[in-house]
Amino acid sequence: MIEEKVMPRHRFKPSKPKRGAFTLIEFIVVATIIGILAALIVPRFFWRIGATRQVVARQNIATLEAKIIEFQIDCGRLPTSQEGLRALLEPPSDVSEKWKGPYVAKRKDVLDPWDAEFRYLYPGRYNDDFDLFTLGADGQEGGEGENADIGNWM
Repeated sequence: MIEEKVMPRHRFKPSKPKRGAFTLIEFIVVATIIGILAALIVPRFFWRIGATRQVVARQNIATLEAKIIEFQIDCGRLPTSQEGLRALLEPPSDVSEKWKGPYVAKRKDVLDPWDAEFRYLYPGRYNDDFDLFTLGADGQEGGEGENADIGNWM
């Protein structure tokens, strides 16, 4: 007699359904957490942007001061208040032969971080020679924080 080997039957357990997406509650919880974090972090980040702009303004003033001194050495005089910082880009008519500019590469080089032109005053109110300053974010004299004036006399 031939013995038949009976193969054991494997019992298959039904598999658990796979999750394909987040549930609505999980999504709401994650969105709420992100919103809370953003409310705490974003104001601090924007404060840093204002402080950074002030640092950039001080550095730009120092650079422009050096360029104005360079103009003075080449031309024998400082730009007038009427000529302003344009004298660094285009030669004034009375010194066109001595002028060795442009002393700044582009017009945007005479703009402050708030996209207003730096103010130039000759003779200066605070310095013996000239004042170079920005009125800050608000564009008005005085102010605190990001609205504070920044000048070469500070």
